[in-house]
Amino acid sequence: MIIENIVGNVATLEKRAPHIEYVYLESDQLVKRIQRMTTDHGNEIGMRLSKSEELSDGDVLYMDEKNMVVISVKKDDVLVISPTNMQQMGDIAHQLGNRHLPAQFEREEMIVQYDYLIEELLQDLGVPHKREKRKVPEPFRYIGHHHD
Repeated sequence: MIIENIVGNVATLEKRAPHIEYVYLESDQLVKRIQRMTTDHGNEIGMRLSKSEELSDGDVLYMDEKNMVVISVKKDDVLVISPTNMQQMGDIAHQLGNRHLPAQFEREEMIVQYDYLIEELLQDLGVPHKREKRKVPEPFRYIGHHHD
């Protein structure tokens, strides 16, 4: 089976098929437009999306009256950083920015992929943080930059 379009997302679908197969992906695989995947039932799927489409957790790749294939994103190993004030937030954001480390923000938390050097930095700076497995809403994206 070749998938060329996303049918929808389970969070917004009004009607669902009774049988669901899942494709478990790492968050960095969500940006790949062309890939081969295997469902939890062992069925192989090929995917070729247009340039404007990206996968998200809960996306439905296929659906008929009886079956549907849904994307489920695996949890990432992340550091959840919880600065106590604006100064601490600015300091850690500056440190992480110098390393071109991608970050995501949820409520009052900054989330970065786990790195033992970043964990040591946070400990040295006294910034509250914790390591955990968490589903991130979107893949971490590295933005290319050159210092001239």
